[in-house]
Amino acid sequence: MKSNQPTARNESVAQTEQKEETTVPTATRRKVESYDIAKSDETLQLATDVARFIRENKLFLNMQGKEYVNVEGWQYAGSRLGILPIVEELTNLSDGQEVKYQSRVRLLNLRNEQIVGSGFAICSNKEPGKKFFQEFAIASMAQTRAIGKAYRNILAWLIRAAGYEPTPAEEMEYGQNPVVSTEGNDRRESAPAPRAKAEALAPVAAPPTVVEEPAAPAVPMATTRQKAEILLLLNNDVVTKEEKEKMIGSINKLDRERADKSIEKLKKIIAQRQSGQPPVQQVA
Repeated sequence: MKSNQPTARNESVAQTEQKEETTVPTATRRKVESYDIAKSDETLQLATDVARFIRENKLFLNMQGKEYVNVEGWQYAGSRLGILPIVEELTNLSDGQEVKYQSRVRLLNLRNEQIVGSGFAICSNKEPGKKFFQEFAIASMAQTRAIGKAYRNILAWLIRAAGYEPTPAEEMEYGQNPVVSTEGNDRRESAPAPRAKAEALAPVAAPPTVVEEPAAPAVPMATTRQKAEILLLLNNDVVTKEEKEKMIGSINKLDRERADKSIEKLKKIIAQRQSGQPPVQQVA
């Protein structure tokens, strides 16, 4: 007669199969990447990743030679840190003459479920270019601006390290009507006005010969890694608020050579101040 009792081999196989089933979801979860800004190496990687994503997906606007990131770019930067926006309030401030909404947004850290930031914004059909906007569009823009503002309050340094201006593009639209162009779009210039018939028939003098001087070689600007390292050093407690603001305001104007010198200077000053030595120079 054959025994119905499980053999040691069958038990071993069953345990192995059960172990494999329980470890598959764990392996799958490990594929999800997130960053911790408390670690310097991950901060550098995050700044590079954000810069690449924004550039590849054209999530920025060029206004008067400066590049401002759209709210989608700010959301991407926040999501890589596990920080997501929650629209807390949407208040209708409209009257008979104006459609106006105010929105308030809070930022939730999914790792510990704590609120880590907030922001509020207003949108009105009295703004330039929004005279004929419908009410839902005004309400939607108020929420979009509030999301960008909330992220800007805590991640401005990261967007600056990625090489962009630390102000959301949607915020720049308020109160002005700038000439906006996105990278990769065709630029169309208005056709010149037709000349008068008499002017067309008049003889045209030959233009003077202009000797063009060779252009000076372009100076390579500071890399994202250099900017991120400078920002990390500025977060040291021995660096004053005034020194931080002055350095951050000029960080996008640094070339690679000046950035290297700034990094060395910061390290030296921080080491002197931490050791109690009298400072021989300021950060900036």
